[in-house]
Amino acid sequence: MRALPILILFLALAIAGCDRSDPQGGVALATIDDNPIAADPGLRLSYAEQQVRGAVAEGLVTLDAAGEVVPAAAESWIVTDDGRSFIFRLRQVRWPDGSELTAREVRNSLQRARKELSGTSLGLDLARIRDIRALTNRVVEVRLTSAMPEFLHLLAQPELGIRKRGSAAGLGPMRLVPERDVSILTFPERAPDEPAAEDRRVVSLRALPAREAIEQFHSGALAAVFDGRLQDWPFADVGPLSRGTIRLDPALGLFGLEFVNADGLLADAARREALSMAIDREALLQPFNVGGITYATRMVPDLVVPTELARGDRWPDLTIAQRQAEAARRIAAWARGSATPPVLRIALPGGEGGDLLFAGLARDFAAIGVRLERAEEGGPADLRLVDRLARYAAPRWFLNQFNCAISRSICSPDADLLTAQAVAEPDAALSTNLIAEADAALTGAEVFIPLAMPIRWSMVRGSLGGFAENRWGWHPLFPIATAPTS
Repeated sequence: MRALPILILFLALAIAGCDRSDPQGGVALATIDDNPIAADPGLRLSYAEQQVRGAVAEGLVTLDAAGEVVPAAAESWIVTDDGRSFIFRLRQVRWPDGSELTAREVRNSLQRARKELSGTSLGLDLARIRDIRALTNRVVEVRLTSAMPEFLHLLAQPELGIRKRGSAAGLGPMRLVPERDVSILTFPERAPDEPAAEDRRVVSLRALPAREAIEQFHSGALAAVFDGRLQDWPFADVGPLSRGTIRLDPALGLFGLEFVNADGLLADAARREALSMAIDREALLQPFNVGGITYATRMVPDLVVPTELARGDRWPDLTIAQRQAEAARRIAAWARGSATPPVLRIALPGGEGGDLLFAGLARDFAAIGVRLERAEEGGPADLRLVDRLARYAAPRWFLNQFNCAISRSICSPDADLLTAQAVAEPDAALSTNLIAEADAALTGAEVFIPLAMPIRWSMVRGSLGGFAENRWGWHPLFPIATAPTS
């Protein structure tokens, strides 16, 4: 591919600090992460690695810039009336080596991914898959144990991109050229009889710490910065001059504290609940000055629960003062019979954002007689921050995050059993009821302190197309590489 070295040279210069606009149309991007992007990371992917994988190895379906499911390797599909069978018709598409994609290869790729994802929350999400079959050379059927309306969204995850065995080669529209500290994504060389495509730009993506990424954005070296989180927000909040560049996602997922152990003060669910009751969520997050935060007192939000099963906030009849008084009573009762003081260690991100979180939590816990200490990096802790985006909008995603098979913290075997029964139950109404029981069991076990929906933000040039806010915080590279320039 003769043009590729020239394009790589251009991107290298752009990354070094040249202006982001260029006659060749390249665009330099960064995702906030302290760890570099791995060239072939397997199936446990960072956010930046998901972006790269989504560009080079699409699945049967994929997500567009708005987070909606669109065709990819499959040109069309049908769902049977019972919702338990998805039948996909493949596009006539070729692998990078020129061979034609077959239904058998799709089946094999998906089966390998399921096996490799065993022991992860995404592997649990895929538990409803009963069988994957190649019906003809271009038709694949995926059968489920029970209906899952969100299945297509799950199937669109980058980890399920179609790849050949033993190869990083995939079916995505772009090609990866890994360089030191940067991933360069370009397009296959155009065939002689193929019409020229407009608005196809080479993309470079790097993983950078928050401060460095934001500085490079303001210097003009980057056209966008992705995956900003709450702890990074103080770096981005630079006043009125930045208006129009910060884009906030209406994200869905988990943001709160998990219990690392169930020892001492944390041995009883009622005392773990007391810690959750004590937190004034609005006051805790107010110093960040982020608009539109959705606060949470439940692990599974009503946003993903059927209307008839919605529960509302916990402790609706108690003011924050009354909640803290009850929480203090429970802590004091334990302290009277304990030889150790009520002290907890918490693991939080560093920087100003982590400091703000710690100050607010320490204040609320002090109000009920608990002293909070900051755990040293890598040291033992009793509480740990969880900040995770949902893969699909259903209660089971939230329940799976605390499954005993994968949880690093305390969990509920009863909730796991009920969730497994729901997955195997073919009757949709009974399955929904089992999930509701699992949610109640996990809530009663007090394994997690919900605080809010996750905060996700990006910094985006006004001239950059192919970007849209969405509830998944997902910003794929291909739409940016093909969007018309303004």
